[in-house]
Amino acid sequence: MHREPVLLVIAHGSRDPRHAATVHALVRRVRSLRPGLRVETGFLDFNIPSVQGVLESLAARGVRDVVALPLLLTRAFHAKADIPAVLRDAPPRLRIRQAEVLGPSPLLLSALERRLYEAGLTPADKSSTGVVLASAGSTDPEAIAVIADIAREWRHTGWCAVRPAFASAALPRTEDAVRALRALGCARVAVAPYILAPGRLPDRIARGAADADVLADVLGPAPEVARLLLERYDGARVPALAAVGA
Repeated sequence: MHREPVLLVIAHGSRDPRHAATVHALVRRVRSLRPGLRVETGFLDFNIPSVQGVLESLAARGVRDVVALPLLLTRAFHAKADIPAVLRDAPPRLRIRQAEVLGPSPLLLSALERRLYEAGLTPADKSSTGVVLASAGSTDPEAIAVIADIAREWRHTGWCAVRPAFASAALPRTEDAVRALRALGCARVAVAPYILAPGRLPDRIARGAADADVLADVLGPAPEVARLLLERYDGARVPALAAVGA
């Protein structure tokens, strides 16, 4: 019987210590959901261990198979360029499969709603509440289009309205989306950060939410996010195991 591939969670990294703390909390939750699975964490920048360092350590310990999972919500530059480049430089003895990014997924919508309810809303508030789906933003048109699609899909679950907003690289900003929902006549406006961990851009979203009625927390180690990591791992793991047996 072949050993399961190691799950390597690849996070962006940040100078803000809350970022790494949140990533580690999420990884602990993943481990708790699947105790037999070896889960490692590597950062692209700012934090240690680096992705390269983790890969070299795994190879030195005799690991052969790794599923590299980008801790990203959209397929933007990091997923398309940065992470594949780092993985290409991995020790040659490693067989690595890159899992899909986390979004879009119904589990993320469930996590967003969890955070809104934790911030004070109830399901009975949905029809009278407009929601700003506030993401980090990207220069990648595909990533921006995905956020707009998620907002449209989420609107169909019963909210008064859902508008996308971006903390950088694209418009509208959070404060503009809050004003637009007020103008639509929604009784209350909530801001839901579509972001995994605290940092500079989530803080910018929070400032833009000053005139909203509710500001939810970042997704962080929500149970749905941890389940989604394992879902993405399993999607990449099965072909990896098939390759091992070939």
